[in-house]
Amino acid sequence: MPLTLAKHIEVALRQALPDRQQYFLHEPQFEGNEWKYVKSCIDDGWVSSAGAFVDRFEADLSRYTGVKHAVVCVNGTAALHIALKLVGVERGDEVLTPALTFVATANAISYCAAAPVFVDSSLDDFGVDALRLGDFLATETTPKDGVCINNTTGKVIKAIVPVHVFGHPCRMDELKTVCDKYHIAIVEDATEALGTSFLDKHIGGWGPASVLSFNGNKIITTGGGGAILTNDTALAERAKHITTTGKTPHRWAYHHDEIAYNYRMPNINAALGCAQLEALDGMIEHKRALADRYANAFSSVDGAQFVQEPADSRSNYWLNAIMLDADQAESRDEILKYLCDAGIHVRPVWELLSDLPMYQDCQAADLTQARSIAERIINIPSSADLGA
Repeated sequence: MPLTLAKHIEVALRQALPDRQQYFLHEPQFEGNEWKYVKSCIDDGWVSSAGAFVDRFEADLSRYTGVKHAVVCVNGTAALHIALKLVGVERGDEVLTPALTFVATANAISYCAAAPVFVDSSLDDFGVDALRLGDFLATETTPKDGVCINNTTGKVIKAIVPVHVFGHPCRMDELKTVCDKYHIAIVEDATEALGTSFLDKHIGGWGPASVLSFNGNKIITTGGGGAILTNDTALAERAKHITTTGKTPHRWAYHHDEIAYNYRMPNINAALGCAQLEALDGMIEHKRALADRYANAFSSVDGAQFVQEPADSRSNYWLNAIMLDADQAESRDEILKYLCDAGIHVRPVWELLSDLPMYQDCQAADLTQARSIAERIINIPSSADLGA
């Protein structure tokens, strides 16, 4: 049975994809002004963290997302680290995060000397399940004096990091209602979701800060890179200061007023980002066209379904996925091997963070849904040019 299903999946994939010898999971696209802008940095000598493209990329991101300020960083993990510090996460605090996410989400919490508390995921969008989160907070915490106290540890739960998995948005309206009730700050991990909207609003503005990533496998890339988004001018200024080694502005003096971080994005990377952002809308259209073809191809496959955007949203479809039926979960690894051997590069989703050795002792809610998702998801080729 496993190989029979694997063959049906292969047929559906090839039906949706252009004719090629092999298909990679997600390749970057460089078809615009990338070389022109990068070459100008090299010609002018402005390749490090100061330069016109840094300011331009921040302004372009702010305009595109509708969030007032963008502060670009060396990568998405660095951006999340700083965003958590901006909302007041300190040593000994706790931060809610889904167990179903990339390890960088929990690592950034740890960089603040805080502890992750793992919560369950929604079967609809794979992000934090607002209903199950509310149940967990109602039974395990006490809101007191404007903070949320964990009844088990006695520590303050300062923030939550909802993740927009594969580019599909969480139900941020429901999450915000729960978090406001329990005095928990929202820091959106939108590292996979540039170009995604929820309730006709680009993601990233539901809490005091959010973050993007421009890693090589993201929908647009700067090689490596990330950004903090915020509507709070004071937080934006603070973010720029502590990502630039805490250096006070001066024409020549090197005075630093606190221990800070060398996290600013170099100008040469920002140049690449400016060109990529110019092409983003076209990439999204191609990716959505590919998603439509996948949905049609998998409509007749028994045992697996294509993952489509959730209600009230417009997804960038960063990374496409199929979800095996529950009774086919044990077939997943055989299917992965079969497809990879056939030249179709696929992958499973991340191992639950609560299962990793460094996080096994952290508190976790009931993760039944997250575990089911993790056992059944297969990511499939998603490069924008596949939908052109």
